[in-house]
Amino acid sequence: MKNQPIFNYQSEMDKLRARFQFDFVSMALVQPAEDRFVLTWQYASGNINERYKRIVLHSGKGIAGMVFKTGKPMLIQNVSADIESKDLYNYPIIVAEKLKSLGALPLWEGSRVRGVLLVGYRKENVLDPMSFESFQEGIGTEFGAFYAKEVSQP
Repeated sequence: MKNQPIFNYQSEMDKLRARFQFDFVSMALVQPAEDRFVLTWQYASGNINERYKRIVLHSGKGIAGMVFKTGKPMLIQNVSADIESKDLYNYPIIVAEKLKSLGALPLWEGSRVRGVLLVGYRKENVLDPMSFESFQEGIGTEFGAFYAKEVSQP
């Protein structure tokens, strides 16, 4: 068995943030917790505080939970226009990091989503469909132990 190099996710978050000029980059991973799986934000770059570490999401809840559940990328160009203020409590990462324009990608391991990569800005309408697509193409398919795009199994 070949030794695979250890992938430094924190370093990759920092590189992605610098390369694409994001204000914030974070990765949530699935954590087994008493027979139910939850998502927690494990790595972050550009964070304004440490609150992201305390956020725990269930499948279908919050941005990471919805991307995890559906296996589909999610783009919010303008938080103020796309999410009613009374519903913001459902999106703790947006509130904690004061994000205004963001996108999230599922991270696949085999045929299962194992994590979510979130990128964002603290200004509205910075991340649009074209720049989000460019970002997805720019990171390629492999991201450490994960795939940033669904890979069809033979």
